[in-house]
Amino acid sequence: MAPPLGDIAHVGHAQLFTPDLDASVGFFTDFLGLTVSGQDGDTVYLRTFDDYEHHSLVLTARERPGLGRLALRTSSEEALQRRVKAVEEAGGTGHWTEDEPGLGKLYVTTDPDGHEHALYWESEHYRAPEELRPALKNQPQAKPNRGVGVRRLDHVNFLAADVLANAEFQQHVLGARPTEQIRLDSGRIAARWLTFTNKSYDVVYTEDWTGTSGRLHHIAFATDTREDILRAADLAIDTGVFIETGPHKHAIQQTFFLYVYEPGGNRVELCNPLTRLVLAPDWPLITWTEAERAKGQAWGLQTIASFHTHGTPPVA
Repeated sequence: MAPPLGDIAHVGHAQLFTPDLDASVGFFTDFLGLTVSGQDGDTVYLRTFDDYEHHSLVLTARERPGLGRLALRTSSEEALQRRVKAVEEAGGTGHWTEDEPGLGKLYVTTDPDGHEHALYWESEHYRAPEELRPALKNQPQAKPNRGVGVRRLDHVNFLAADVLANAEFQQHVLGARPTEQIRLDSGRIAARWLTFTNKSYDVVYTEDWTGTSGRLHHIAFATDTREDILRAADLAIDTGVFIETGPHKHAIQQTFFLYVYEPGGNRVELCNPLTRLVLAPDWPLITWTEAERAKGQAWGLQTIASFHTHGTPPVA
């Protein structure tokens, strides 16, 4: 039985590991325009200006880059308990912790591929200090006057050894809805996009050609407009940020995007999904074939396969 829609309210924040903490913090603050909201030893908490919570991103010093934890906020305490029960009834395991500022207890578990997920309900709403106070009271923080000025953490794209098993964990255990997918000629699902909300996608699983478990393809931050992404590309070449591909438009989900790398070695996407929303309660799962994907992106540009050579190493 599918879980009730709405138990997961939204993607709360993501944790990245980086071998160069100072340089990574500099990238996210100076280039993307995030604000440091706290630090605990070798972990730094950062936030986008339109996030109502304490942090949108956690950077932790590690020997190798990769994804640490994806945190999902539930819609209530009761919803949190339902999802914990669903994890355990599906044969999963987890543990409770309170190890992040601004949040209450978190239930930490993993998907079948080993990516760590944290589910939580209790969260303090951010109160900006005087120097970051916005002019409009319905905005958590003033817009940054530096860098790209991304609005929010948009989605996380996991690499997975078995896309279908992980996507079904998101759907049947956590309550996501699948919206689009790639099916190869062999019948194998090579990628699937899922949403917890009316956004067209919140999490993605992409097949890891190496067969490795627990890796990251990218995390993505949303901009207000396409023009912000074009400006980001100009800022990148002026400041030495490595552009992998773009700006251009995905065929799947129609997202206008730019892929860059932060200094620690993690791929970061800047995206503008053009307010594309899934409003139909009976939204059909859209399937792209191998031949359709061979045509490339929306305007015929070829799909990168760069994670074959540039993908982040397994999480330490």
